[in-house]
Parts: sequence; C-alpha cells; structure tokens
Amino acid sequence: MLIRCGYDIRFETDTRTAMMAMLSLHPSRHQDLRTPQRLMANPDIPLYHFEDGFGNVATRLTIPAGGVTLSCDFVIEDSGLPDTPAPDGPQIAVEDLPDAVMPFLLGSRYCETDRLMAVAWANFAHYGTARARVDAIVSFVHNHIQFGYHHARPDKTAWNAYQERQGVCRDFAHLAVTLCRCMNIPARYCTGYLGDIGIPPVDAPMDFSAWFDVYIDGEWYTHDARHNTPRIGRILMARGRDATDVALTTAFGPADLVRFEVHTDEVQSID
Repeated sequence: MLIRCGYDIRFETDTRTAMMAMLSLHPSRHQDLRTPQRLMANPDIPLYHFEDGFGNVATRLTIPAGGVTLSCDFVIEDSGLPDTPAPDGPQIAVEDLPDAVMPFLLGSRYCETDRLMAVAWANFAHYGTARARVDAIVSFVHNHIQFGYHHARPDKTAWNAYQERQGVCRDFAHLAVTLCRCMNIPARYCTGYLGDIGIPPVDAPMDFSAWFDVYIDGEWYTHDARHNTPRIGRILMARGRDATDVALTTAFGPADLVRFEVHTDEVQSID
C-alpha cells in the first residue's frame, strides 16, 4: 500500500532561537520511500541533519526573528500488514540480554521505574512468558488511562499518568514502557505517523503518534497501549528511551507553536 505523509508546522518568535527537530523518517524506512522526503523551511534557512545516539535523523536549525514554517510531504510504501506479534517463549534473563538493549531496562526522565516497580510486580509477576506479560501490561494501560487531547501536558510522567488515569498517546506509551522495564523486559519509546487506515474514520485532527517496542526472544516487537490492537500503516520517525530523546521539536529559547497540521492518508498512486 501507498501512504502520503507530511506536516505543516509554524513557530513564531521575536528573537533568533536555536532548535533541534526530530521530524524525519527513521533510516530503517528510507528504502520504502517512493517520492523524496525533504524537510522544507520557509523562509529558506540552513538545516543541518545528523544521526543521534539512537540512530535517528535529527535536524538543527536557527529560527530567525519572526518565525519559520517547517513542512514536508512524501509518499511511502508499506506492507499493509498489522503489527507482528512476539513469540510466546520464555523471557530472556537479564544476564543474557545483549549490551545494546540494557539502557532500555533503566528508568528515564518520563519512565520512573522506581515508583512503579511494586505496581508492576503485584500485577504482572504471575504471567509465565514475556509476551503474556507485555499483553497484560498493554491491556492494563489501555483500560487504566482515559484518552483526551486536553489531558496533555509536557511534564507528565508515567507515574503521573498512572495516578491521574488521563493522558494522550505518549502517556500510554510511557506507562507501558515503564511497567515492561520493571518486569525486566527491555522497552523503547517510538514516535511516527499512524493514520486512520484500516479502521473506521476518527473524528479528530490528525497528529503524530507514540507507541513502543519490546525486546523478546532476540527481536524488537511493536505494541500500542492506546489502541490495544495491531494496526497497519505505522511509519516510524524516531525511537529512544522516552519522549525526551525523540521530542518532535526542542527550542532553546522562546518559540510559540502557532500552526500544527499532520496528514497520513492511504493513496492509490503517486501524483
């Protein structure tokens, strides 16, 4: 299947402001592009792309006084297959995990494993396999948190989401990631495009989405606590320990977000 993705985002500021953006596709999806993906800035200002420590493509720029509009539009090919379920085998012991996945067992800015350890072991210790534990965690988080855009705030952590029982997709992901780490299952936070493809239309503005991966039986598998069902058309942009590592934009000074439009639609051909 073909999916057209993109965004139109504007920031306004009175002074020159440095910014880092995480608005490009993850390199693992570059081979699926069917039209060029190019981040455009208006006015035309220098954009410097680099690979961060998690393998994501990050962009540095300086917003001029007045502001800047960042936009992108591309077509990508996707398998059209739903998220692949993990095998239902024994959980890998911590001492047998690869070095590279160990950071995804640790607490992080939005994922306070110390605060949620007792909750995790009280609710999920009796499950016999990693897959069973993750499935139970996903269902728990899905039922525990009420979704609503008006519940979003930038400082909300997994512990806050657990206590308040309200949030947006990143809060679902943070809580699920934290509970998985508490159960010694490596988990990483992901962000990208997820359109209303293969489901009934949703009466809400399109947005970027957050989900998470877990490391089971030597591979990473995708899970989504907000939707709690395998989805199709998931287009990865970035992944890291939590939203700190993959924030869509980070401004190093005053910058007001005045427009934020995202599109993710299945198309039949490349126009």
